[in-house]
Amino acid sequence: MTLLFEQITDTAHKLIDTAKTAGQQVAADHEIRFGDLLVKGGWVMVPIGILALLGLVIFFERYFTIRKASKDDSNLMIQVRGSILSGNLESAKAICRNSNTPLGRMLQKGLLRIGRPIKDIEGAIENVGKLEVSKLDKNIGILGIVAGIAPMFGFLGTIIGVIKIFYDISETGNLSIGVISGGLYVKMITSAAGLMVGIVAYVGYHILNIMVEKVILRLETDAIEFIDLLEEPSK
Repeated sequence: MTLLFEQITDTAHKLIDTAKTAGQQVAADHEIRFGDLLVKGGWVMVPIGILALLGLVIFFERYFTIRKASKDDSNLMIQVRGSILSGNLESAKAICRNSNTPLGRMLQKGLLRIGRPIKDIEGAIENVGKLEVSKLDKNIGILGIVAGIAPMFGFLGTIIGVIKIFYDISETGNLSIGVISGGLYVKMITSAAGLMVGIVAYVGYHILNIMVEKVILRLETDAIEFIDLLEEPSK
């Protein structure tokens, strides 16, 4: 009875080991298949991959740049206000110059125009503001182009896959799944990859635009506050 139990136990351990080995092999096969699927997408996957890399680089570079520009400048306004009210314009200019922010550069230009009509000061601040916004918008348009082009490459891959299917059928005269699978791979993989890259780029494009709009609103608000501050002594 003991011998029978030991044999059953050994058999069970062997089955468990076999199952683990099979599971590891299946997992390895899945990893290999995923890489193979990307390769089977054909040459169209190369431009799609380049667009994906380009989109990611632009998004993260712009994201951190805009985020830096959108940091809270309330302390800057407080310091500039105090210096202006105390009549120390040189200190206010130094504070703006050392801040190295879009708002600081706008206020510095306004301080350099003090003594001229308010309209001239407003115009100078507005011009600097436009330059700062154009710097923030740099390359965001390229991300929008990526969002439009990537799905087109996916559609191109779909057309190439269909052509490959009909070509393989005409060459072999066979409608089996093995014959048409090559074209199906190209068709489905490139379509999915192109759409995925396009969707991600589209979302990133609008996220960056929303961030820029928030920065513009804050700059306009602070600029109006600065002009009101300059008009106070004359009231």
